[in-house]
Amino acid sequence: MEEKIRTLFKQYNGNEARRVEPLPVSGSARRYYRVFTEDRTYVGVYHENLRENRLFVDFTRHFEKSRLHVPHVYCVSEDGFCYLQDDLGPDMLLDVVEREREGEFLSEHTLELYRKALSELLKFQLMGGKGLDYSGCLPRPVFDERCIRWDLNYFKYCFLKTTGLDFNEVKLEKAFSEMAKDLVGDPDKHAFQYRDFQARNVMLDRDGQPRFIDFQGGRRGPVEYDVASFLWQASAHYAPELRHELMAVYLDAARLYTGVDEGRFRERMRLFVLFRTLQVLGAYGFRGYFERKKHFLDSIAPAIRNLREWLSEGECPYPYLYDVLSRMVELPAFRTEVSARPDEPCGKDTGMERAADVLRADIGPASFSRYDGRGALVVRVFSFSYKKGIPEDTSGNGGGYVFDCRSTHNPGRYEPYKALTGLDEPVIRFLEEDGEILTFLDSVYKLADAHVARYLRRGFTDLMFAFGCTGGRHRSVYSAQHLAEHLHAKFGIEVRICHREQNIERILPPTEL
Repeated sequence: MEEKIRTLFKQYNGNEARRVEPLPVSGSARRYYRVFTEDRTYVGVYHENLRENRLFVDFTRHFEKSRLHVPHVYCVSEDGFCYLQDDLGPDMLLDVVEREREGEFLSEHTLELYRKALSELLKFQLMGGKGLDYSGCLPRPVFDERCIRWDLNYFKYCFLKTTGLDFNEVKLEKAFSEMAKDLVGDPDKHAFQYRDFQARNVMLDRDGQPRFIDFQGGRRGPVEYDVASFLWQASAHYAPELRHELMAVYLDAARLYTGVDEGRFRERMRLFVLFRTLQVLGAYGFRGYFERKKHFLDSIAPAIRNLREWLSEGECPYPYLYDVLSRMVELPAFRTEVSARPDEPCGKDTGMERAADVLRADIGPASFSRYDGRGALVVRVFSFSYKKGIPEDTSGNGGGYVFDCRSTHNPGRYEPYKALTGLDEPVIRFLEEDGEILTFLDSVYKLADAHVARYLRRGFTDLMFAFGCTGGRHRSVYSAQHLAEHLHAKFGIEVRICHREQNIERILPPTEL
């Protein structure tokens, strides 16, 4: 990765970098490097997810035109895996908070930075969203009921079920459905939703001014989501008085741009605080209990504290959900606010395994099975043309799957797409807006996930998936690429992609636990 960053810098600058240093690994799969010249520094970024990279670069260039405070992107590598951007300095807003805070309160300097950050957030939401092409947003271009249900079920499977708490799944799903409808609100009023707006994604440049990163997950959606993310960040634990003051700052800034119904805003904010709390508990459960990452385990206790406060502050419009959550926060481990499941102190493998067993029993072979520590599974994914035959299994093991994409709508029948492939944005947009390929892949993902999970548990080392269509150019390429990225993101295993008819081969390397 470092060599790729060095090569990209030389292509941009014409000279060799004086030195390149890796920056600390964050929660994402992106890898950052500080690039030194004689008189300045840059940041080089390496990431295997091409769609995320394209979104970040495209969003950055769009936001720059709106004069928003984002890092300038100087160049992108030909293969799309690397890009070179401004070095915004070493400090995140979170660093300043931790250095200067006094208990639950912020210093006046930090408070002023928060005011600036919230005012700038509003510009992103209302100005940054104007003219923005949302069609490529991940996982969907708009915050809708489907997205909400994904996150609520993430909480259910990755956190709630690991506690062993007894609950009625039908009643809980009914409450989730009602909540999803309420959260979506009026789609016509949706603006740009940053999605990951938190103090660790606000950098302070060398003049001490806030600049913003990690907005590639943005989409159209309600603005309350971002305010809840920022002010109810679990690990920050701001005093209620501080949240009230900062929300007033946001509302005052909003009045400069649009009419504000403060009562309605605060009512919806309460729902979004609940949703964000459940959402992050799902993430902490997965990243902490199953990936065993200490930062996420440590974040569980303050998230539970936020949830307990929310439950005590007013009514909940979903009585059964209120009952389940009230019982959950009173479980023994959470009453003492330690980062562990009720049946096991944090860090004990036996408890970790029991939690994984709960998931396997409820949702079948679970994606978490890669943490069993057996074998180094390599998955090979092919796209091909049926006219030229099915790809050869070079592993010698036989087996795997061949999927026929020819039942889905073929963009190759239309002149604008004939010379393109399933890796090109116009073809991707055609297939996803049509929707047939998404329905097709939903079934493929379920089958592939179960098979990969089983292979990991049994210590197998090779599995093959192949997608065929008429010319091996559009539908099969799209399907193979998306399955490869899906399996790599979900299981962290090595995935080798071969688009045979395009003579393209790529390896997505295994990620470290």
